[in-house]
Amino acid sequence: MSVNVESLGKLERRITLTLAASEIGNEVKSRLQRLARTVKADGFRPGKVPMSVVTQRFGYSVQYEVINDRVGKAFSDAAGQAQLRVAGTPQIAQKDEAPEGQLAFDATFEVYPEVRVGDLSARQIERVSTEVTDAAIDRTVEILRRQRRTFNQRPAAEGAAETDRVTIDFEGKIDGEPFAGGKADAFQFIIGEGQMLAQFDQAVRGMKVGESKTFPLQFPADYQGQEVAGKEADFLVTMKKVEAALLPPVDEDFVRSLGIKDATVEALRADVRRNLEREVKFRVSARNKAAVMDALLQVAELDLPKALVDAERQRLVDSARADLKQRGVKDAESVPIPEEAFQPQAERRVRLGLVVSEIVRDHQLQARPDQLQKHIEEISQSYERPADVMRYYLGDRQRMAEVEALVVESNVTEFVLSRAQVADKALPFDELMAAA
Repeated sequence: MSVNVESLGKLERRITLTLAASEIGNEVKSRLQRLARTVKADGFRPGKVPMSVVTQRFGYSVQYEVINDRVGKAFSDAAGQAQLRVAGTPQIAQKDEAPEGQLAFDATFEVYPEVRVGDLSARQIERVSTEVTDAAIDRTVEILRRQRRTFNQRPAAEGAAETDRVTIDFEGKIDGEPFAGGKADAFQFIIGEGQMLAQFDQAVRGMKVGESKTFPLQFPADYQGQEVAGKEADFLVTMKKVEAALLPPVDEDFVRSLGIKDATVEALRADVRRNLEREVKFRVSARNKAAVMDALLQVAELDLPKALVDAERQRLVDSARADLKQRGVKDAESVPIPEEAFQPQAERRVRLGLVVSEIVRDHQLQARPDQLQKHIEEISQSYERPADVMRYYLGDRQRMAEVEALVVESNVTEFVLSRAQVADKALPFDELMAAA
């Protein structure tokens, strides 16, 4: 039987489905009879409930289920026969008029668009690379030392300086009035590490134990505390304690404390280099992939199925709400979230997904088993027990799907770079890390 497909727009289509009323009735009767064998009702033994009671109680819901099942199958068969790639879930509406003995339904839906990818050879894409230098290793070792530093109290005559840990009492007022969060006793922070606003950090430098100071502080306009953002406060600070940082020497004891079996400085630097190279590879790959995806969006032409964009926007809203809940936000389930704010991101993600899928199909860029294995091995090497991590990934379908998506994106990135005009750029290590 031929399928009549109406075009309602660029992507919107409609198919009319008809079902024999007698077949629906017979299926409803059959399901109610099966249900009667186990249904319970007051005044009747199980399996002895009269069919009239079963029909009265469950007839409507069973009929609804049967019609849904039959319409769903009829739509699937019709779409398959017409060779349609349906995007999203069809909207089903029963028609008032139908041939005698038939039920008729209109299925309105969207189809996947034709994706036209332009000439990649005319597109220039910047491809970055970064080298892990000895200076980067030196800085990382210093970070490891700071993470294991101890503090010794300075003599009372010495003022607080860079890298010192200070303990202070403070109270802030705006227009002479205290404000929430503006007062603390025995508060600790380390000078020069960005834990406090720059004006506050600078004001305590040079202060000695027992000394007090009053100074003005201008809160930034975008300060996270909205009640004080953009306002000027006067702070009274009293220095209670000043402690100087003591960094451990880079020796065998220090290396051993990091869990490196071969407790030598050379082994430490080799371990740091391996970790940095893994991180650099990840960040360089992410940056180059982003450049490729931007280029694809510029050369691709396609219409966006509204159903897919709506679904993606809802996923982003749900993700934002879940994030609020995880952060402990009260009533996260009912916090108003403007869906329209996610519209551009949803459109971009759907557009990219369709373009990437088209390229993968046309050029057989699916993830191969050896690529999946290699990617999981790379991930596992940054953990203490790589074999356990590999088993975790290989035994989890969702994790494997995530890995497959990453590998496919890498395949597409390499494919596009092989076709485009590539401008190679050596990016300094610090710039790469700062950008991320």
